[in-house]
Amino acid sequence: MNPIAIIQKYYNPDSEAYKILVNHSRSVADKALQIAEMHPEMPLDKPFIEEAAMLHDVGVFYCDAPEIGCFGTEPYIRHGFLGAELMRKEGFPRHALVCERHTGTGIYREDVEARHLPLPDWDFFPVTLEEQIICFADKFFSKTKLGKEKEISKIQASLRKYGEDSVLRFNNWCKLFLRQ
Repeated sequence: MNPIAIIQKYYNPDSEAYKILVNHSRSVADKALQIAEMHPEMPLDKPFIEEAAMLHDVGVFYCDAPEIGCFGTEPYIRHGFLGAELMRKEGFPRHALVCERHTGTGIYREDVEARHLPLPDWDFFPVTLEEQIICFADKFFSKTKLGKEKEISKIQASLRKYGEDSVLRFNNWCKLFLRQ
């Protein structure tokens, strides 16, 4: 499977959105693969990690996010869910789960209800090690400061607005994946 070919089905390769998506996704994929290499004791599917990391944000073009060249109508919080629908349509259900579950450190059904999020009423939480590694790696890179890796303390501060549970999940990933 060639993730770039899939992205090119939905994005104009000359567009700002395409360039931002591919650049951001490459940073996330590289970080995720770096983490995977640090853990030979974990049974990780590295080719899948690279493909899914490249596709985790494929649904952003549906969203109203002009700062990253996306001029859709959907709220940004739905980009993972919409990307998952796209991946299922393309025949990649496992990749779809990464799209669906990578936002924040995961979104629980209770949060969807309590915050009235425009998402289906279910859990959006990374389950497999591969999903967790991609979700974790994604926290280190934004789409507005391409190629610049965020410091752990800044990630923790940004997650705090979603509750201490989000920070705790991130900190647990730091211990598991970075041994910190």
